[in-house]
Amino acid sequence: MRLVIARCQVDYSGALTAHLPMANRLIMIKADGSVSVHADDRAYKPLNWMSAPCTMTVRPAEADEAAVTDDLDSEISEVWTIQGAGREPARLQIAIAAILHDTEHELGIDPGLQKDGVEAHLQELLAENPETFGPGWSLVRREYPTAIGPVDLLCRDADGAYVAVEVKRRGEIDGVEQLTRYLELMRRDPRLGDVAGVFAAQQIKPQARVLAEDRGISCVTVDYDALRGMDHSEDRLF
Repeated sequence: MRLVIARCQVDYSGALTAHLPMANRLIMIKADGSVSVHADDRAYKPLNWMSAPCTMTVRPAEADEAAVTDDLDSEISEVWTIQGAGREPARLQIAIAAILHDTEHELGIDPGLQKDGVEAHLQELLAENPETFGPGWSLVRREYPTAIGPVDLLCRDADGAYVAVEVKRRGEIDGVEQLTRYLELMRRDPRLGDVAGVFAAQQIKPQARVLAEDRGISCVTVDYDALRGMDHSEDRLF
């Protein structure tokens, strides 16, 4: 990763246009080619950026560009152009007046974000609290086996009907497809009957919800902190 602190002005053109006047800013250039421009506020969110794939070229400012600034005391020395890909590519142009700091760092391969509340723990909490899905629900077993792999939870609802529950941290279309395959196999077992399906996750993407509902699968958004006893509704203002 390359980190540059520079006095610069920035122009973006694409579906819309945007202009950042001359000021001191942090420019981050990542190994994948993406470029983002930051101010000394707004937490993590950049003022402007260009996502990979994109290409960056650097050239000296031409005579008629050098004086085209928002600050009469600044003169452009070089122009960075970051060009996006696609049929109608966006473009980010950074006009540099002065580079105050310029360093490169090799970060290596990131091991990924590790959170508590992974699917295994979420599954365990739901197994201990089947009434999360409704009054009178009970757990039959965790990791109920099928010919293509285990379904996370097999439960009974208040009427005693079997329900297969697939648990994800983030609910996406592939999770719905996975549960659909489990249900097709489980419904062939006369001991289980017409097994219903529940897709449970902390967050469910709209496309996944639409697909699940189209297939008769119920969606349940799970409050992980409430399951752990760390969040109480009576303590909330809203």
